[in-house]
Amino acid sequence: MKLMRHVTLGLVVAALLVAGCSLPPETPLSRQDLARTNIYRTYKIEESPEAVLNALNRQGEVVLEGHYRQRPVYIKLLATSEGIEVTHYNR
Repeated sequence: MKLMRHVTLGLVVAALLVAGCSLPPETPLSRQDLARTNIYRTYKIEESPEAVLNALNRQGEVVLEGHYRQRPVYIKLLATSEGIEVTHYNR
């Protein structure tokens, strides 16, 4: 009985971990998709647009370090079916 609970708990935890991972987009994102977000106008970012696109197309999400209004922030880009979702957090 205890073994059955442990196996069930392990399967639930494994399913949650897999569901929480980001996946690459179904169709590759283009430079125009990235330009629509205006992140290079809004934030001061050192990474090149090509490097950001490569990471988004391979992993589905990327977290960058940048500056927003003279404050250091983390910028999270998430590839969705509607485009690129942008959020930022204070460092």
